[in-house]
Amino acid sequence: MHDEPPGTPRLRPALPSPLQPAGDERFARRGVQLLLKRDDLIHPDLPGNKWRKLSLNLASAEGRTVLTFGGAYSNHLRATAAAGRLLGFGTVGVVRGDELAHRPLNPSLEQCAADGMRLHFVDRATYRSKTDPEVLSGLLSRFGECSVIPEGGSNALAAQGCTALGRELLGEADVAAVACGTGGTLAGLAAGLGQGQRALGVPVLRGGFLGDAVRELQQEAFGGPAGRWSLDERFHFGGYARTSPELHAFADDFEDRHGLRVERLYVAKLLYALTTITEEGAFAPGTRLAAVVTGAPF
Repeated sequence: MHDEPPGTPRLRPALPSPLQPAGDERFARRGVQLLLKRDDLIHPDLPGNKWRKLSLNLASAEGRTVLTFGGAYSNHLRATAAAGRLLGFGTVGVVRGDELAHRPLNPSLEQCAADGMRLHFVDRATYRSKTDPEVLSGLLSRFGECSVIPEGGSNALAAQGCTALGRELLGEADVAAVACGTGGTLAGLAAGLGQGQRALGVPVLRGGFLGDAVRELQQEAFGGPAGRWSLDERFHFGGYARTSPELHAFADDFEDRHGLRVERLYVAKLLYALTTITEEGAFAPGTRLAAVVTGAPF
């Protein structure tokens, strides 16, 4: 890729990611062909949308320390820490929840620390204000000159990086569906798709804020609306990191059917949503439906 950060050929991202048919009678009986876009296979340490969202951000950082934000189980923090280890730049993770500072690190944060990330725990009120100039100024005065990447990695550069996902699906699918946290992947995916294609986002957080976030990201990244996209907000299962026995049973069954390890917080919710709305008749017979597998279980 011409826009890879310096040194990223060492990462050897496997692009384009495979697009695999998944024979499944729940879709076939509605005349829908389910395809799995295996972004989880892009790189073992920076899988899925993490690579796509980080690549241009890392190029912009030009080797400076990267400071970013996330919760205690953030895939984005882990991917950023891994990129720092592999490419030799410093990383700082601002973690939501100051109570965590006095507890043993969970496996996710332990991996971040093992990859060299400096972890800085802040209280939840401060975390909610993380984009305020005063808060950012305080962080930069503490950690020195840093390139700041927002929570989840979603900014204009991330959306631009994710257009490649849409371009890889040109002519291959009628609908491309992705689970959404902060909206960057959906914003770029929709922009990269072609005429007659559309993107579907399945938010894994509740709150109804994601539509505005995607529109703002597209404005920043592309100067206005780009591509066709929509959201189905019924499948968050109570919010981020929330699951249910029904969701786990569905994911276990999908694993048995297709031999694919299903990540529970994003991918399981996406696949559950697609199975449900296909059975509701949401897709016309003959539709090629691509589900973006954005990550693997940790």
